[in-house]
Amino acid sequence: MVGPGGGTALENANPLIYRRSGERPVTAREEDDELPDSIDDREIFDNLAHLIRSINDPEHPLTLEELNVVEQVRVKVNDAESTVAVEFTPTIPHCSMATLIGLSIKVKLIRSLPERFKLDVHITPGTHASEHAVNKQLADKERVAAALENSHLLEVVNQCLSARS
Repeated sequence: MVGPGGGTALENANPLIYRRSGERPVTAREEDDELPDSIDDREIFDNLAHLIRSINDPEHPLTLEELNVVEQVRVKVNDAESTVAVEFTPTIPHCSMATLIGLSIKVKLIRSLPERFKLDVHITPGTHASEHAVNKQLADKERVAAALENSHLLEVVNQCLSARS
């Protein structure tokens, strides 16, 4: 098989595909304009323009949710402390796309959330051979900024974040 670059084989040519979770029903509290809106785990995962669940996998024509790379239970939000932590699980332990996937999640959150939020995007413990190295890169603001200055890498991230037709 040909990968996204045109000439390399896919690392996980036949991934397991999971069912997408349904849309969250809107509550009366959420519709009440008099009450302050809080941001919670499901809001990050689901409602804010489908923040995480609709991010595209860099190798497959599937979303991170469909590949079970991201799940709502692995999103932790503390609105009062302005923190968001997201764990993601690569489909295979040696996934070379893990850093790109983490970067895509982080960029989506940076672009979508108020600046007050401190973001922690990391690999689910024990699920990747280079977990420590990938997590270190994703936690380093300068490395993330430098990665996003690379026009080719930014184009790939934007493809992951664009809606599929």
